[in-house]
Amino acid sequence: MAMMIDAHQHYWQMGRFEYLWMDSPELAALKRDYLPGDLQPLIAKVGVEKTVFVQTQHNTAETRWVLAMAEQYGFIAGVVGWVDLVSESCESQLLEFKDHPKFVGVRHITHDEADDDFIVRPDVIRGLKILERHEVPFDLLFYVKHLHHAKTLAERLPDLPMVIDHLSKPRIKAHRMRGWREGLKAASAYSNVYCKLSGMVTEADWENWTPEDLRPYVQTALDCFGPRRCMFGSDWPVCTLAASYEEVFHALVEALGPISESERAWVFGGTAAEFYKLRV
Repeated sequence: MAMMIDAHQHYWQMGRFEYLWMDSPELAALKRDYLPGDLQPLIAKVGVEKTVFVQTQHNTAETRWVLAMAEQYGFIAGVVGWVDLVSESCESQLLEFKDHPKFVGVRHITHDEADDDFIVRPDVIRGLKILERHEVPFDLLFYVKHLHHAKTLAERLPDLPMVIDHLSKPRIKAHRMRGWREGLKAASAYSNVYCKLSGMVTEADWENWTPEDLRPYVQTALDCFGPRRCMFGSDWPVCTLAASYEEVFHALVEALGPISESERAWVFGGTAAEFYKLRV
């Protein structure tokens, strides 16, 4: 089988940055260091060989920090960092990182913005056009209520590769698909939009979820995007609120059902390698 890649994981170190989003009591278990040495044995156990780090901070210092770690740990194949999309220095920030062989994309924590239309504001679109010009992919961190913006972005930025993180966080615990399913299908009509099969266990019932709970959402994404535009992501260590790394991995295998080996190879590595242009 082709190389297996986890297209979505994080690191953090208490005291290095402010992790304000962890302050709610139910996230207390995450308030400790999670670093490459913690992840390495977990990926080895399931056969994942490479990973893609995804930003947690609106701070270019985090991007520098993780790129430095990526030079020490060969299994970190890519770093999705952050640049200030609305800043006059957006392009100069991007150029600082663009030529690093492991800098592969940009993300902004869109779903935490007070303005639900933040991502389609003219000043943000201007920043995204800079990414498009430099062929740097963008991760879309949406809730379902933001998903309709994917169509707008795909039409305004046809040459910008974009990936929807965590399937846009459908309400798996409530077994709700209305609105989400239609939004995902509309987004999938654009060939530059991809989907991460990630972040699902924390949208399900943390204590009682099963792979069967995830299956309808995985199958919908697969039907919409096809295996060549879907990619596995663990969302480690956030996933540990509801499941171990191994459980997340095997849950996706089960939820995907009886797909071909070539389709599985795309979902578990090929799509991520192609989308992020990973040097693996």
